Amino acid sequence: MTIDALLLTSFGGPEGPDDVLPFLENVTRGRNVPRERLEVVATHYLERFGGVSPINEQCRQLQAALQAAVPELPVYWGNRNWHPFVQDTLATMAADGVTHALAVVTSAFPSYSGCRQYQEDLVGPVPVSKLRHYYAEDGFLNPMRRGVAGACEGLAAPRLVFTAHSVPLSMAAASGPDGGAYEQTLRLASAAVAGDRPWDLVWQSRSGPPLIPWLEPDVGDHVQGLYDDGAREVVVVPIGFTSDHVEVVYDLDVQLRSQIPPDLVLRRAATVGTDPEFVAMLARLVRQRVSGMPAPQGIALHDVCPSGCCLPR
Repeated sequence: MTIDALLLTSFGGPEGPDDVLPFLENVTRGRNVPRERLEVVATHYLERFGGVSPINEQCRQLQAALQAAVPELPVYWGNRNWHPFVQDTLATMAADGVTHALAVVTSAFPSYSGCRQYQEDLVGPVPVSKLRHYYAEDGFLNPMRRGVAGACEGLAAPRLVFTAHSVPLSMAAASGPDGGAYEQTLRLASAAVAGDRPWDLVWQSRSGPPLIPWLEPDVGDHVQGLYDDGAREVVVVPIGFTSDHVEVVYDLDVQLRSQIPPDLVLRRAATVGTDPEFVAMLARLVRQRVSGMPAPQGIALHDVCPSGCCLPR
C-alpha cells in the first residue's frame, strides 16, 4: 500500500488553564492516581506556564519543518492526550482521502509508552505504519552532541548526567523484541553523545505509586550524590526527550535546580527540537520507508515492530 501522508504523533499538552486537570486526567486514566496528586502536578503547568504546555507549539514547529522537508506528502498532527487527538486527526485524514499514513513519533527509544502505546492509539479509519526508532542516527545524536558542547563551554571538568523518563521495572524489562531495550538503547545513545566525557544515566519524572518499583536512581538524588562525592560542575542531558516541554523545563530547569546546593554549577543541554539536521534525518528515514528500502543493520532494532514487541511477558 502506497504511503500518501505523514502523521506527526506526540503526547499532547494543555492549551490553557481550564485544560490542565482534564489533560492530566487523560494522562492518568486507569492508574488510580489520587486527585490531590493531579492538583499538585497542575500547579507546575499553571504557575510556570500559565496552563499552556510548550509541547503543542513545539509540535506545530516540527510539523511545519517536516512539511518543508517532505513537501511531496501532507503532514498531519495528532496527540495521545489532548487536542488535536489522534483519532480526530485520523478521521480528518480519511475525509481527505488518505489511504496509508506513516507515523513520525516524538520518541526516539523503544518502550511501551514510547512506541507500542502509540501504535495502539493509531488504530482507526486510515492504516498507519510507524517510522522506525532513530536513537542511533547521527541526525539525532549530533544535535545532542552540540547541545552538550554548548552546555560544557567554559567548565573545567563537568560530569554529564543523561536523563530519561523513569518507567516501571516491568515495562523496562518488556521493552523491545527481546526485553530490556529501553535502558539498553538509552545507554548506547548516551555513550555515543558523551564521547570521552564521564557520564551517568539516571531517571526523572516518576509518576507512579510508591509500591511499584521504577527505574532508579532519580536525577535529583544522583546529582546530590555527585556533589557529596566532590563534583561541582554537572551538565544534565535530557537524552530521552526530543523537545523542551514541561518534563524538561519544569522538572529539570525549575525543580532540580531548586534542590541542588548553591555552589554546584548546574547546566542543562538543549534537546533536538527542530534542529535542521534532526529534521533532515527524519525526512531521509521517511523517504527510505516510502521507497521500501529496509533499515540498515545495526542502526535500529527493527524496521517494523514485531507483533509482541514491548508487551508484558
